[in-house]
Amino acid sequence: MKTILVFDHPYTLSASHNKEHNRSYSAALAQQAINDLQAAGHSVDIIDLQADHFDPVIRKQDLLNWRTKDFVDPISQDYFERLKIADEIIFVFPIWWEMMPAMTKGFIDKVFAKGQIKEIAGHRILLPNKTRIRVLTAIGTPNTIYRWHYGDPVGKMLKRGVFGKMGIKDFKIVNFNAEDRNAKQRNNDLKKIKAIIL
Repeated sequence: MKTILVFDHPYTLSASHNKEHNRSYSAALAQQAINDLQAAGHSVDIIDLQADHFDPVIRKQDLLNWRTKDFVDPISQDYFERLKIADEIIFVFPIWWEMMPAMTKGFIDKVFAKGQIKEIAGHRILLPNKTRIRVLTAIGTPNTIYRWHYGDPVGKMLKRGVFGKMGIKDFKIVNFNAEDRNAKQRNNDLKKIKAIIL
């Protein structure tokens, strides 16, 4: 299985080792996913948006490109070419103020450009609809509050508004609340990732 993992955190993937002032539970989630996939013999392509210095902002020329060309810019095209051959796409990012970080949103805006849509047998296709989508987030809000009080905005937006429009049905999002868990509980939560992504 070919998997591509899209990671977004200011500390980059290098922050997975629990070193003070350079640690990220998002990075720990991503690294665990990579380890589990590789141990199962799957190939893993990693996009680390911060390490790539990806620019999430759509400026006037970017929007013109989005509307009139196949792709917005060369890096977005490179990302898309890698995504469309993947069997599984895994997004890993933190949820801040009940939303995804700007780089993840910009990635979606720029990479899934209008010009990438192809007409196949009367259907508009962006990615193969057999693609598996998994989303792993680190969140500070307890899951019950996030779902019932805030309405799970990130999950709904991605499932219905992004991948649902593409016809992709194999979608799952899991929010890991690291702030209300001790170190042992966080480590135990990491062990659950394998069942989510494989």
